Amino acid sequence: MSDLLHYEDFPEGMVIAFGAYHLSKEELIAYAREWDPQPMHLDEEAAKRSVLGGLAASGWQSCAILIRLAVEAYANKSAAMASSGMDEVKWLKPVHAGETLTGRATVLSRRVSSRRPEMGILRMKFELFNTEGELKTEITGVQFMGVRGP
Repeated sequence: MSDLLHYEDFPEGMVIAFGAYHLSKEELIAYAREWDPQPMHLDEEAAKRSVLGGLAASGWQSCAILIRLAVEAYANKSAAMASSGMDEVKWLKPVHAGETLTGRATVLSRRVSSRRPEMGILRMKFELFNTEGELKTEITGVQFMGVRGP
């Protein structure tokens, strides 16, 4: 018997807590240089004048951090198969340099695929928070999860 978590281990309403991730100024800027080289992600003075109010991570970086936390918390310990995509991404508040972030995933709904009965389909909500409990990023989408064999 596999030690991996399977579809059956993810009931509707289940909440999975994530570990913590500290985002350094250096990492934030390095990501921005490579993937989203806008002034509010690269330059402290420009960032202060922006709507973000200070040096802030790209929304895409906050998504990457959230998914990394999910992978570490449960996906690498499960029979996760892939995803068909995310339906909604919300960048609710800026993620600033120096923040420590955590998150959670909630199983919103679940069903077994009618065409592939070895695959469960989990509709999930992923949330990223800072240590003060402010919700920063939210992603809603689908996760495919292996169903236990007979």
